[in-house]
Amino acid sequence: MTRKSDLSLPPYFNLDPAASAAKLGKPVDTTRFAKAAAFCGRGRDDLARKGYAPDGKKRLRKFSTWEICRYLIPVASSHLRRVLRNNPDLPQGEGEGGAKWFTLEEVLALRNHFAEEGAAKKEYRPFRPAGLPAKVVAVANFKGGVGKTSTAAHLAMSAALDGYRVLVIDLDSQGSMTSIMGGKVADEWQTVFPLLAKDYALHVQEENEVREARGESPLPLDETLTEALKITAADVVQKTHWPTIDLIGAQLNLYWAEFQVPVWRMMLRRWPLWDALTGFLGREGLLDDYDIILLDTPPALGYLTINALAAADILLVPLGASFLEFDSTGRFFDMLYSTFASIEDGENAARRTAGLPEMKFEWDVVRALITRFDANQQTDLANVVQAYFGDFMNAYRQDFTALVGQAGEQVNGIYEADYRDFNRETYVRGRETFDRTYAEFKEILIGSWWRDQAMQEKESRNGEAQTA
Repeated sequence: MTRKSDLSLPPYFNLDPAASAAKLGKPVDTTRFAKAAAFCGRGRDDLARKGYAPDGKKRLRKFSTWEICRYLIPVASSHLRRVLRNNPDLPQGEGEGGAKWFTLEEVLALRNHFAEEGAAKKEYRPFRPAGLPAKVVAVANFKGGVGKTSTAAHLAMSAALDGYRVLVIDLDSQGSMTSIMGGKVADEWQTVFPLLAKDYALHVQEENEVREARGESPLPLDETLTEALKITAADVVQKTHWPTIDLIGAQLNLYWAEFQVPVWRMMLRRWPLWDALTGFLGREGLLDDYDIILLDTPPALGYLTINALAAADILLVPLGASFLEFDSTGRFFDMLYSTFASIEDGENAARRTAGLPEMKFEWDVVRALITRFDANQQTDLANVVQAYFGDFMNAYRQDFTALVGQAGEQVNGIYEADYRDFNRETYVRGRETFDRTYAEFKEILIGSWWRDQAMQEKESRNGEAQTA
């Protein structure tokens, strides 16, 4: 019987050691981890199938006339219906009367029609300068749980709905982004691992040509490197249930890259390991095939993250409005400085000796953005974070809403969620959270492209002036 005086005691007093020991069970050996992993694997598959079709594949839902006219194409619903009546060759959607539903492929066809036939002043297609490469966007922070994958996934979906062609590259061996995108990855050869191996192998081949000319022994090309030389983008890029989003997926074995990359670097010190991903994107023409290449990084500043950051034009750093996440993000920036400054110092010392121009890492834009924001409890701290980060900080703070939580239970992004499953006001408010995040990102994106275009035009004018 519990004494009256004990009722106010906290729960960690008066615990019985014998009873506590009885709850422990047997000591855990390594095989128990395999059993736990198997259980989690089955559970993960069961949960994932909530967002999948009965055949085990993800399919993107259809979009209603209301959604199209409110979010995707800037036309009135009455005008859209009139255009469909007058153009029977256009996709007509499914359903009767005004309640029509369209696939995203059909929405893109409608958007193209309006871009060619509609009002010239309306933005039917997003800004994208011809002749300029895709923008590479890395979402990174070595603090886990800050919303990196969620942010990256929703930006990819937002951009796809806006009309951009997107390649998502999952660099996290946990493979969460791959699950969201419905990707299937059998082993590390369907990840970025062979891309890094191929870049190293190409540098080994160059080195061996030099060694052969000097009469020196060549560096070895083992079976892994020989196979990697055969890999192309077609071997690793897979389609997703989004018609304008492709994926290079990840799985657990990708983590092996963190151990293998430094071994290769020790064998060939002149290999610029941080440029392996950049080299692949350029060699394979992916910067021309897509508008945006979005990199989802692991929660660590390892070799995969370094490759992502070196390849990126735009760096987004999500964090929550808490002291620990603010503190961790500050240390992340400090580590970025020390890592990339160290690479610059080492490379430029060798370049100066060889009479070559110095290298310099540079990003178009870096922005920190607050995720999972609760205005009732976090406003004061968010204001402090905003003040200290200054122009590194996004203006908009991404609210956590009921829609975000419910969509997550279905292993879906909010843009994949059917608004009929929610209260209309809940859907509109939840979607606005990510729409505003995307709007701020898009402003950064098109501003970077416009600046590149202006610089390109200036250089062209200067070249013509010198020729004249």
